[in-house]
Amino acid sequence: MKILIDWCHTQFSNYGKVFRIASFEKKAAHQSHFLGLFWEFLSPTIQIVIYYLIFGMRLGGRQMMESGVPYIFWMFIGVIPWFYMSASINTGVNSISSNLNLISKTKFPVEILPTMSVVRGLNGFFTMMGLFLCLYIGTGHFPDIYWVQLIYYFFAMILLMVALATLNSVISLIFRDYQLIVSSTMRLLFFVSGAVINISTHPESLMTKLFMLNPIVYIVEGFRDALLSRAWMFDHIWWSVYFFGVTLLILLAGVYMTNKYKNYFVEYS
Repeated sequence: MKILIDWCHTQFSNYGKVFRIASFEKKAAHQSHFLGLFWEFLSPTIQIVIYYLIFGMRLGGRQMMESGVPYIFWMFIGVIPWFYMSASINTGVNSISSNLNLISKTKFPVEILPTMSVVRGLNGFFTMMGLFLCLYIGTGHFPDIYWVQLIYYFFAMILLMVALATLNSVISLIFRDYQLIVSSTMRLLFFVSGAVINISTHPESLMTKLFMLNPIVYIVEGFRDALLSRAWMFDHIWWSVYFFGVTLLILLAGVYMTNKYKNYFVEYS
């Protein structure tokens, strides 16, 4: 428990550094591109259009059952957090291995590197979500009390991403093939995380229950519960307990491995 408290203290005492470096790295990644940071918005937009053409029009998913919400809105609510989580996971895997020079040359708190990878994508997430909400409200879907849950699900998403980045970054440094495994797994998870396909059509089926074991599904469906005014977080309290239990275990494993191997990270360069 002490190492977890120390890890939390390191995160909070370096939060300013986390946001500054994350902002710098994001700008540096796009500085050679003509459109610059606009690609953070353009790239997911192109993908959303493609998914809508395939799943919304070609496969007949134009209208959802929930309050008559058009499929495009239903899909937007799922893919916006998915794009952010997918990017955070893929970036988080390399967050330590890609900064070994920084670790070896300076006295840098290695514990904040995975957190920086999670923070990097926040501007893109807020931009996409903000534009969607403007469109959503503009078409007559006005906010109600359920929307308060967006705050809860946002912080739950951040906690999950930080936990996964912390654990994955250490594993990938020790076992380099792990990066490829995560990348391949994310392609599969896209179709079983409820982003573009309704996986909860038959809630009593074994397959649906297996899908719901994926913590990402909890986040995706949570955003829909809030914006579609479907349910409160308390309506499936055991699912919430399961989510935070799994997230905490992932975080504890990541913090433990970071603390155990951080003095040897440079040897893996």
